[in-house]
Amino acid sequence: MFIKIVNFTMRNLWVGKRRLIVFFLLVAAVAVALWYGLERRSERMAPPLLTATIVRQDLASFVLASGVLQPVLTVAVGAQVSGQIKHMHVTPGQMVRRGQLLAEIDPKLAMDNLLIAQADLAALDAEARGMAVRWRQAVREALRQRALQDGGVSSQREREQADTERSRLDADLAGLRARIRRARHVVDQERTKLAYTRIVAPMDGQVLSIDNGEGQTVNAVQQAPTILKLGDLSRIKVRAHVSEADIMRVRVGQKAWFSLLGSPETRYDGKVEEILPTPEKLNNAMFFSVQFSVANPEHRLRGDMTAQVTVVLAEARQVLAVPLVALDVGDERGTSVRLLLPDGTTVERQVRIGLRGRTHAQVLAGLAEGDKVVLAAPDQEDNGHG
Repeated sequence: MFIKIVNFTMRNLWVGKRRLIVFFLLVAAVAVALWYGLERRSERMAPPLLTATIVRQDLASFVLASGVLQPVLTVAVGAQVSGQIKHMHVTPGQMVRRGQLLAEIDPKLAMDNLLIAQADLAALDAEARGMAVRWRQAVREALRQRALQDGGVSSQREREQADTERSRLDADLAGLRARIRRARHVVDQERTKLAYTRIVAPMDGQVLSIDNGEGQTVNAVQQAPTILKLGDLSRIKVRAHVSEADIMRVRVGQKAWFSLLGSPETRYDGKVEEILPTPEKLNNAMFFSVQFSVANPEHRLRGDMTAQVTVVLAEARQVLAVPLVALDVGDERGTSVRLLLPDGTTVERQVRIGLRGRTHAQVLAGLAEGDKVVLAAPDQEDNGHG
Protein backbone atom coordinates (compact mmCIF):
# COMPACT_ATOMS: atom_id res chain seq x y z
CA MET A 1 0.00 0.00 0.00
CA PHE A 2 2.76 2.38 0.85
CA ILE A 3 4.54 1.67 -2.44
CA LYS A 4 1.40 2.58 -4.40
CA ILE A 5 1.08 5.88 -2.59
CA VAL A 6 4.75 6.75 -3.30
CA ASN A 7 4.43 5.89 -6.98
CA PHE A 8 1.31 8.01 -7.26
CA THR A 9 3.07 10.97 -5.68
CA MET A 10 6.13 10.66 -7.95
CA ARG A 11 3.89 10.52 -11.01
CA ASN A 12 2.11 13.67 -9.96
CA LEU A 13 5.40 15.50 -9.41
CA TRP A 14 6.71 14.47 -12.83
CA VAL A 15 3.53 15.55 -14.56
CA GLY A 16 3.65 18.92 -12.78
CA LYS A 17 7.28 19.47 -13.68
CA ARG A 18 6.61 18.60 -17.33
CA ARG A 19 3.71 21.01 -17.44
CA LEU A 20 5.93 23.73 -15.96
CA ILE A 21 8.61 23.10 -18.63
CA VAL A 22 5.99 23.24 -21.36
CA PHE A 23 4.69 26.51 -19.90
CA PHE A 24 8.14 28.12 -19.92
CA LEU A 25 8.76 26.91 -23.48
CA LEU A 26 5.47 28.47 -24.57
CA VAL A 27 6.37 31.75 -22.83
CA ALA A 28 9.80 31.74 -24.54
CA ALA A 29 8.22 31.04 -27.93
CA VAL A 30 5.77 33.91 -27.48
CA ALA A 31 8.62 36.25 -26.43
CA VAL A 32 10.69 35.28 -29.49
CA ALA A 33 7.68 35.82 -31.76
CA LEU A 34 6.98 39.22 -30.23
CA TRP A 35 10.64 40.28 -30.55
CA TYR A 36 10.77 39.12 -34.16
CA GLY A 37 7.58 40.99 -34.99
CA LEU A 38 8.78 44.17 -33.36
CA GLU A 39 12.13 43.87 -35.14
CA ARG A 40 10.44 43.45 -38.51
CA ARG A 41 8.17 46.36 -37.78
CA SER A 42 11.18 48.46 -36.76
CA GLU A 43 12.89 47.52 -40.01
CA ARG A 44 9.81 48.48 -41.99
CA MET A 45 9.53 51.80 -40.17
CA ALA A 46 13.27 52.67 -40.44
CA PRO A 47 13.98 55.36 -43.10
CA PRO A 48 15.91 54.17 -46.17
CA LEU A 49 19.62 54.96 -46.37
CA LEU A 50 20.57 57.87 -48.60
CA THR A 51 23.59 56.86 -50.62
CA ALA A 52 25.76 58.15 -53.45
CA THR A 53 27.92 56.26 -55.91
CA ILE A 54 31.59 57.08 -56.28
CA VAL A 55 32.11 58.26 -59.87
CA ARG A 56 34.69 60.20 -61.85
CA GLN A 57 34.08 63.86 -62.55
CA ASP A 58 35.79 67.23 -62.93
CA LEU A 59 36.44 69.14 -59.71
CA ALA A 60 37.54 72.70 -59.02
CA SER A 61 38.26 74.84 -55.98
CA PHE A 62 36.89 78.39 -56.06
CA VAL A 63 36.99 81.75 -54.36
CA LEU A 64 33.74 83.70 -54.63
CA ALA A 65 33.55 87.49 -54.51
CA SER A 66 31.38 90.38 -55.57
CA GLY A 67 32.65 92.93 -58.04
CA VAL A 68 31.88 95.99 -60.15
CA LEU A 69 32.30 96.42 -63.92
CA GLN A 70 34.30 99.34 -65.27
CA PRO A 71 35.49 100.37 -68.75
CA VAL A 72 39.10 99.35 -69.33
CA LEU A 73 39.88 102.95 -70.34
CA THR A 74 38.04 106.01 -69.03
CA VAL A 75 38.97 109.58 -69.96
CA ALA A 76 37.71 112.75 -68.29
CA VAL A 77 37.52 115.25 -71.15
CA GLY A 78 38.15 118.73 -69.75
CA ALA A 79 38.25 122.36 -70.87
CA GLN A 80 41.67 123.98 -71.28
CA VAL A 81 40.29 127.51 -71.65
CA SER A 82 37.80 129.47 -69.60
CA GLY A 83 34.44 130.57 -70.91
CA GLN A 84 30.83 129.65 -71.37
CA ILE A 85 29.87 126.36 -73.05
CA LYS A 86 28.09 127.50 -76.20
CA HIS A 87 27.19 124.19 -77.81
CA MET A 88 27.10 120.53 -76.65
CA HIS A 89 27.15 118.21 -79.65
CA VAL A 90 26.76 114.83 -77.91
CA THR A 91 24.44 113.11 -75.44
CA PRO A 92 25.10 110.46 -72.75
CA GLY A 93 25.43 106.98 -74.25
CA GLN A 94 26.39 108.25 -77.71
CA MET A 95 29.24 106.51 -79.53
CA VAL A 96 31.94 108.88 -80.81
CA ARG A 97 35.06 108.61 -82.94
CA ARG A 98 38.49 110.04 -82.27
CA GLY A 99 38.60 113.72 -83.32
CA GLN A 100 34.81 114.14 -83.33
CA LEU A 101 33.53 117.52 -82.08
CA LEU A 102 32.01 117.12 -78.62
CA ALA A 103 31.41 120.67 -77.37
CA GLU A 104 32.26 124.31 -78.07
CA ILE A 105 33.20 127.08 -75.67
CA ASP A 106 32.38 130.66 -76.67
CA PRO A 107 35.43 131.61 -78.82
CA LYS A 108 34.98 135.44 -78.69
CA LEU A 109 37.51 136.09 -75.91
CA ALA A 110 40.07 133.72 -77.42
CA MET A 111 39.59 135.28 -80.87
CA ASP A 112 40.07 138.81 -79.47
CA ASN A 113 43.27 137.77 -77.71
CA LEU A 114 44.56 136.23 -80.94
CA LEU A 115 43.84 139.38 -82.92
CA ILE A 116 45.67 141.50 -80.31
CA ALA A 117 48.68 139.19 -80.40
CA GLN A 118 48.72 139.25 -84.19
CA ALA A 119 48.58 143.07 -84.16
CA ASP A 120 51.50 143.24 -81.71
CA LEU A 121 53.50 140.93 -83.96
CA ALA A 122 52.70 143.06 -87.03
CA ALA A 123 53.88 146.22 -85.21
CA LEU A 124 57.15 144.55 -84.26
CA ASP A 125 57.66 143.32 -87.81
CA ALA A 126 57.19 146.90 -89.08
CA GLU A 127 59.61 148.21 -86.47
CA ALA A 128 62.10 145.56 -87.48
CA ARG A 129 61.90 146.57 -91.12
CA GLY A 130 62.63 150.23 -90.23
CA MET A 131 65.49 149.26 -87.96
CA ALA A 132 66.94 147.06 -90.68
CA VAL A 133 67.07 150.11 -92.97
CA ARG A 134 68.90 152.14 -90.34
CA TRP A 135 71.26 149.23 -89.65
CA ARG A 136 72.21 148.92 -93.30
CA GLN A 137 72.80 152.68 -93.43
CA ALA A 138 75.02 152.47 -90.33
CA VAL A 139 77.02 149.64 -91.87
CA ARG A 140 77.60 151.66 -95.04
CA GLU A 141 78.61 154.73 -93.00
CA ALA A 142 81.08 152.72 -90.94
CA LEU A 143 82.68 151.33 -94.10
CA ARG A 144 82.82 154.78 -95.66
CA GLN A 145 84.48 156.33 -92.58
CA ARG A 146 87.07 153.55 -92.55
CA ALA A 147 87.90 154.20 -96.20
CA LEU A 148 88.12 157.96 -95.63
CA GLN A 149 90.40 157.49 -92.64
CA ASP A 150 92.66 155.22 -94.65
CA GLY A 151 92.89 158.02 -97.27
CA GLY A 152 93.63 160.63 -94.64
CA VAL A 153 90.38 162.50 -95.25
CA SER A 154 88.37 161.47 -92.13
CA SER A 155 89.40 161.71 -88.53
CA GLN A 156 89.67 158.87 -86.00
CA ARG A 157 86.76 160.32 -84.00
CA GLU A 158 84.33 160.22 -86.93
CA ARG A 159 85.27 156.62 -87.67
CA GLU A 160 84.68 155.61 -84.02
CA GLN A 161 81.28 157.32 -83.99
CA ALA A 162 80.25 155.38 -87.10
CA ASP A 163 81.41 152.09 -85.59
CA THR A 164 79.58 152.86 -82.32
CA GLU A 165 76.33 153.60 -84.16
CA ARG A 166 76.62 150.34 -86.06
CA SER A 167 77.21 148.35 -82.85
CA ARG A 168 74.22 150.03 -81.14
CA LEU A 169 71.94 149.15 -84.04
CA ASP A 170 73.30 145.56 -83.99
CA ALA A 171 72.20 145.25 -80.36
CA ASP A 172 68.83 146.95 -80.94
CA LEU A 173 68.14 144.70 -83.91
CA ALA A 174 69.01 141.56 -81.91
CA GLY A 175 66.65 142.66 -79.08
CA LEU A 176 63.89 143.42 -81.55
CA ARG A 177 64.27 140.03 -83.17
CA ALA A 178 63.93 138.42 -79.72
CA ARG A 179 60.73 140.42 -79.12
CA ILE A 180 59.44 139.26 -82.49
CA ARG A 181 60.10 135.62 -81.59
CA ARG A 182 58.25 136.12 -78.32
CA ALA A 183 55.35 137.79 -80.10
CA ARG A 184 55.12 134.89 -82.54
CA HIS A 185 55.04 132.48 -79.61
CA VAL A 186 52.20 134.48 -78.06
CA VAL A 187 50.31 134.31 -81.36
CA ASP A 188 50.78 130.53 -81.43
CA GLN A 189 49.53 130.31 -77.84
CA GLU A 190 46.43 132.36 -78.57
CA ARG A 191 45.77 130.34 -81.71
CA THR A 192 46.02 127.14 -79.63
CA LYS A 193 43.64 128.57 -77.03
CA LEU A 194 41.19 129.39 -79.79
CA ALA A 195 41.46 125.77 -81.00
CA TYR A 196 40.83 124.60 -77.43
CA THR A 197 37.38 126.18 -77.55
CA ARG A 198 36.46 123.25 -79.81
CA ILE A 199 36.55 120.16 -77.57
CA VAL A 200 37.09 116.98 -79.59
CA ALA A 201 37.14 113.30 -78.63
CA PRO A 202 40.64 112.05 -77.73
CA MET A 203 39.67 108.44 -78.56
CA ASP A 204 36.92 106.18 -79.86
CA GLY A 205 34.41 105.42 -77.16
CA GLN A 206 31.06 106.10 -75.58
CA VAL A 207 29.90 109.19 -73.72
CA LEU A 208 29.49 107.98 -70.14
CA SER A 209 28.34 111.23 -68.57
CA ILE A 210 28.13 114.98 -69.13
CA ASP A 211 29.34 117.00 -66.15
CA ASN A 212 28.87 120.51 -67.59
CA GLY A 213 26.25 121.33 -70.21
CA GLU A 214 25.33 124.24 -72.46
CA GLY A 215 25.23 127.64 -70.77
CA GLN A 216 27.56 126.71 -67.91
CA THR A 217 30.75 128.69 -67.41
CA VAL A 218 33.98 126.83 -66.80
CA ASN A 219 37.16 128.23 -65.27
CA ALA A 220 40.40 126.66 -66.46
CA VAL A 221 42.77 129.01 -64.65
CA GLN A 222 43.97 126.58 -61.95
CA GLN A 223 42.83 123.18 -63.27
CA ALA A 224 40.97 121.80 -66.25
CA PRO A 225 37.27 121.41 -65.39
CA THR A 226 35.67 118.18 -66.61
CA ILE A 227 33.10 118.64 -69.39
CA LEU A 228 32.24 114.96 -69.94
CA LYS A 229 33.59 111.44 -69.52
CA LEU A 230 34.37 108.97 -72.29
CA GLY A 231 34.88 105.23 -71.90
CA ASP A 232 36.21 102.52 -74.18
CA LEU A 233 33.62 99.74 -73.82
CA SER A 234 35.22 97.36 -76.33
CA ARG A 235 36.69 95.67 -73.26
CA ILE A 236 35.26 95.66 -69.75
CA LYS A 237 37.28 95.35 -66.55
CA VAL A 238 35.80 93.69 -63.46
CA ARG A 239 37.11 94.74 -60.09
CA ALA A 240 36.39 91.99 -57.56
CA HIS A 241 36.60 92.49 -53.79
CA VAL A 242 38.35 89.40 -52.34
CA SER A 243 38.53 89.00 -48.57
CA GLU A 244 41.88 88.92 -46.82
CA ALA A 245 41.15 85.31 -45.79
CA ASP A 246 41.13 84.22 -49.46
CA ILE A 247 43.57 86.62 -51.11
CA MET A 248 46.65 84.52 -50.22
CA ARG A 249 45.39 81.77 -52.55
CA VAL A 250 44.72 84.05 -55.52
CA ARG A 251 47.46 84.40 -58.17
CA VAL A 252 47.84 86.36 -61.40
CA GLY A 253 47.03 84.09 -64.35
CA GLN A 254 44.37 82.00 -62.59
CA LYS A 255 41.12 81.41 -64.45
CA ALA A 256 38.29 83.70 -63.46
CA TRP A 257 34.78 84.38 -64.63
CA PHE A 258 31.76 86.40 -63.62
CA SER A 259 28.02 86.54 -64.16
CA LEU A 260 25.54 89.37 -63.78
CA LEU A 261 22.54 89.61 -61.52
CA GLY A 262 20.31 90.10 -64.54
CA SER A 263 21.63 87.04 -66.42
CA PRO A 264 23.22 84.58 -63.97
CA GLU A 265 23.23 81.81 -66.58
CA THR A 266 25.74 83.71 -68.79
CA ARG A 267 29.44 83.39 -67.97
CA TYR A 268 32.17 85.81 -69.01
CA ASP A 269 35.58 84.14 -68.82
CA GLY A 270 38.99 85.69 -68.29
CA LYS A 271 42.19 85.41 -66.27
CA VAL A 272 43.38 87.32 -63.23
CA GLU A 273 45.48 90.22 -64.54
CA GLU A 274 46.21 92.32 -61.47
CA ILE A 275 45.99 92.17 -57.67
CA LEU A 276 46.15 95.60 -56.08
CA PRO A 277 48.48 95.66 -53.05
CA THR A 278 46.46 98.14 -50.98
CA PRO A 279 43.27 96.82 -49.34
CA GLU A 280 39.94 98.58 -48.95
CA LYS A 281 37.92 98.59 -45.75
CA LEU A 282 34.28 97.65 -46.32
CA ASN A 283 31.94 97.15 -43.37
CA ASN A 284 34.90 96.81 -40.97
CA ALA A 285 36.45 94.04 -43.12
CA MET A 286 39.51 94.26 -45.37
CA PHE A 287 39.20 93.40 -49.06
CA PHE A 288 41.75 93.35 -51.87
CA SER A 289 40.92 94.29 -55.47
CA VAL A 290 41.43 91.52 -58.03
CA GLN A 291 41.04 92.70 -61.63
CA PHE A 292 40.63 91.08 -65.03
CA SER A 293 39.04 92.09 -68.32
CA VAL A 294 36.84 90.50 -70.96
CA ALA A 295 35.89 91.41 -74.52
CA ASN A 296 32.66 93.35 -74.95
CA PRO A 297 32.10 93.59 -78.72
CA GLU A 298 28.32 94.08 -78.46
CA HIS A 299 28.63 96.61 -75.61
CA ARG A 300 26.12 94.65 -73.54
CA LEU A 301 28.28 95.08 -70.46
CA ARG A 302 28.22 98.52 -68.90
CA GLY A 303 30.06 100.37 -66.19
CA ASP A 304 29.04 100.04 -62.54
CA MET A 305 27.16 96.75 -63.12
CA THR A 306 27.33 94.33 -60.19
CA ALA A 307 29.12 91.06 -60.92
CA GLN A 308 29.31 87.72 -59.11
CA VAL A 309 32.96 86.74 -59.53
CA THR A 310 34.50 83.26 -59.34
CA VAL A 311 38.28 82.73 -59.25
CA VAL A 312 39.39 79.16 -59.97
CA LEU A 313 42.16 78.21 -57.53
CA ALA A 314 42.77 74.61 -58.70
CA GLU A 315 41.23 72.04 -61.05
CA ALA A 316 41.25 68.25 -61.36
CA ARG A 317 39.92 66.39 -64.40
CA GLN A 318 37.98 63.11 -64.19
CA VAL A 319 38.96 62.11 -60.68
CA LEU A 320 37.10 59.95 -58.15
CA ALA A 321 34.74 62.21 -56.24
CA VAL A 322 32.81 61.77 -52.99
CA PRO A 323 30.08 64.14 -51.76
CA LEU A 324 31.22 66.41 -48.95
CA VAL A 325 28.15 65.50 -46.89
CA ALA A 326 29.35 61.88 -46.77
CA LEU A 327 32.64 62.81 -45.09
CA ASP A 328 33.22 62.49 -41.37
CA VAL A 329 36.29 64.52 -40.47
CA GLY A 330 37.82 63.26 -37.21
CA ASP A 331 40.65 64.69 -35.15
CA GLU A 332 42.68 61.49 -34.67
CA ARG A 333 41.29 58.93 -37.11
CA GLY A 334 41.31 61.35 -40.03
CA THR A 335 38.54 61.47 -42.62
CA SER A 336 36.15 58.55 -43.01
CA VAL A 337 32.92 57.55 -44.74
CA ARG A 338 30.30 54.86 -44.15
CA LEU A 339 30.52 52.36 -46.98
CA LEU A 340 27.38 50.47 -48.00
CA LEU A 341 28.14 46.77 -48.49
CA PRO A 342 26.29 44.46 -50.94
CA ASP A 343 24.35 42.77 -48.10
CA GLY A 344 22.88 46.12 -47.01
CA THR A 345 25.09 46.66 -43.98
CA THR A 346 27.51 49.56 -43.57
CA VAL A 347 31.08 49.80 -42.42
CA GLU A 348 33.35 52.72 -41.62
CA ARG A 349 36.12 53.28 -44.18
CA GLN A 350 39.11 55.60 -43.84
CA VAL A 351 39.75 57.77 -46.94
CA ARG A 352 42.37 60.26 -48.08
CA ILE A 353 40.97 63.45 -49.60
CA GLY A 354 42.59 65.82 -52.09
CA LEU A 355 41.00 68.79 -53.84
CA ARG A 356 37.74 70.04 -52.35
CA GLY A 357 35.09 71.61 -54.54
CA ARG A 358 31.74 73.15 -53.69
CA THR A 359 29.88 69.85 -53.28
CA HIS A 360 32.44 67.05 -53.81
CA ALA A 361 35.99 66.20 -52.81
CA GLN A 362 38.68 64.28 -54.66
CA VAL A 363 39.32 60.74 -53.39
CA LEU A 364 43.02 59.89 -53.32
CA ALA A 365 42.74 56.57 -51.46
CA GLY A 366 40.20 54.39 -49.63
CA LEU A 367 37.39 54.15 -52.19
CA ALA A 368 36.97 52.72 -55.66
CA GLU A 369 34.77 53.71 -58.56
CA GLY A 370 31.27 52.30 -58.09
CA ASP A 371 31.41 52.15 -54.28
CA LYS A 372 28.34 53.43 -52.48
CA VAL A 373 28.68 55.72 -49.49
CA VAL A 374 26.01 56.75 -47.01
CA LEU A 375 24.98 60.39 -47.10
CA ALA A 376 22.59 60.24 -44.16
CA ALA A 377 21.90 57.24 -41.87
CA PRO A 378 20.59 56.56 -38.34
CA ASP A 379 23.17 56.16 -35.60
CA GLN A 380 24.37 52.56 -35.58
CA GLU A 381 27.35 50.55 -34.53
CA ASP A 382 29.68 48.76 -36.93
CA ASN A 383 28.05 45.48 -38.05
CA GLY A 384 31.30 43.58 -37.94
CA HIS A 385 31.98 43.50 -41.68
CA GLY A 386 35.24 44.60 -43.32
